Amino acid sequence: MAEQEFDYIVVGAGTAGCLLANRLSRDPANRVLLIEAGGRDDYHWIHIPVGYLYCIDNPRTDWRFRTEPDAGLNGRSLIYPRGKTLGGCSSINGMLYLRGQARDYDGWAELTGEPEWRWENCLPDFKRHEHHYRLDEGGDADPEHADYHGHGGEWRVEKQRLKWQVLDDFATAAVEAGIPRTRDFNRGDNEGVDYFEVNQRRGFRWNTAKAFLRGVEKRDNLTLWHSTQVLGLVLAGEGGETRAGGVRVERGGEERIARAGREVILAAGAIGTPQLLQLSGIGPAELLAEHQIPLAVALPGVGENLQDHLQIRSVYRVQGAKTLNTMANSLVGKAKIGLEYALRRTGPMSMAPSQLCAFTRSSEAFAHPNIEYHVQPLSLPAFGQPLDAFPAITASVCNLNPTSRGTVRIKSRDPRQAPAIAPNYLSTPEDRQVAADSLRVTRRIASQPAFAKYAPEEVKPGLEYQSDDDLARLAGDIGTTIFHPVGTARMGRDDDPMAVVDPHLRVRGVAGLRVVDASVMPTITSGNTNSPTLMIAEKAARWILAGE
Repeated sequence: MAEQEFDYIVVGAGTAGCLLANRLSRDPANRVLLIEAGGRDDYHWIHIPVGYLYCIDNPRTDWRFRTEPDAGLNGRSLIYPRGKTLGGCSSINGMLYLRGQARDYDGWAELTGEPEWRWENCLPDFKRHEHHYRLDEGGDADPEHADYHGHGGEWRVEKQRLKWQVLDDFATAAVEAGIPRTRDFNRGDNEGVDYFEVNQRRGFRWNTAKAFLRGVEKRDNLTLWHSTQVLGLVLAGEGGETRAGGVRVERGGEERIARAGREVILAAGAIGTPQLLQLSGIGPAELLAEHQIPLAVALPGVGENLQDHLQIRSVYRVQGAKTLNTMANSLVGKAKIGLEYALRRTGPMSMAPSQLCAFTRSSEAFAHPNIEYHVQPLSLPAFGQPLDAFPAITASVCNLNPTSRGTVRIKSRDPRQAPAIAPNYLSTPEDRQVAADSLRVTRRIASQPAFAKYAPEEVKPGLEYQSDDDLARLAGDIGTTIFHPVGTARMGRDDDPMAVVDPHLRVRGVAGLRVVDASVMPTITSGNTNSPTLMIAEKAARWILAGE
């Protein structure tokens, strides 16, 4: 079997992996291998913002995972998109730039005992790779904006290239309902309502492959293997120590071994990373025995602690409003949309999946914003289906800090078989209460004077449902993932038996192995998870290079 030698091997050319490969290969003395199971990001729909509709559940760009039937969703199974291309999930996600709340990171520091995870120590790592449009020459930044945002980095943050009157009025209604306006969701307290900022460049998606690999992949010391399936880790035991010495891969129809002289870094995400660890004999002993996989290191936390944001999609039929439903349900409308994008890179084809954002509280019981809105000028029966024929908006709301916990567990020894993904949504009384209360907040916003001119009619879940039990059950009927799985290889203190990695992301009991992706989050961030994953990678790259 052919073998090749490197210093560092990064598994997964997604959000974290692209940044890691960039940073580790800056020193020409470091030989870096970046491995991606998917192909190049040369599919045109990756780069046109509305193209996420054609990338999700497409085998060219998506692993096409499915969840197990979920009791909290009344027995439903969901599609569970994960990027399978250069750029990973940043090539198929919603392009929304959000960091979460300062208390998220302060909580990580408390759970791990590592002060580097505190908000004030994470903020420089967010800024390090950021290029925020409001800091451009002639931009409209306030004097404090540079304290919170970076300029000149690889990760572009821009304002959206369209607005909708119906969403402007929904924002005003949110203010009337007690939610303040904000111009920046990313200063540590994200309470407020405004349009999302997006990871785009002049109307095109800006994924991590463009940001961190373009040009850099030509470095003599950086090798990129795309269309290459990692089959397992190469582990060795010496003097009672288990060490990761490389990976086994299938490339071009042949198996080969890539060896790492310093470290193997797993950046395969909250689904791929625990699957690969389990396949390699690192994980819960009972699970590995069930599949006759020799136990290398018993780590019961591998694949546990899965957290995700479940969005509950309320739909309101409206009158007298321009929505995408009415614009895109005719050949003439579609032609106008296409022409506007071709000429100006504006209009609906430049849209992120959600446009208007709001962070607020589901009830007075919370001292901080605990729910997030993604509001869209459209509605559809289910993802992948045509838009509804009537004008409508969708006000999706998610619990930012769910207490429900799920699992990711292999189904066989075959690395090509998808694992069992069981999010266990709405499995706690707390989450069901937040779901019910969130739907009431949505109703309160929609009933404000600023929105009355549209005569909104609640199509889903329907005003006939009023009790906590009814609303929690209906939330299970209309809830869908917002594609934020985290936590399945979480970091923690030395005395935490369920911690998979230490505070510097080194896998416990395995020398030369680190995890750098969203799976290390002990708790989910209070917002979208893509940019927090980049922050984690930025911090980890420094530790790796310093040998810490």
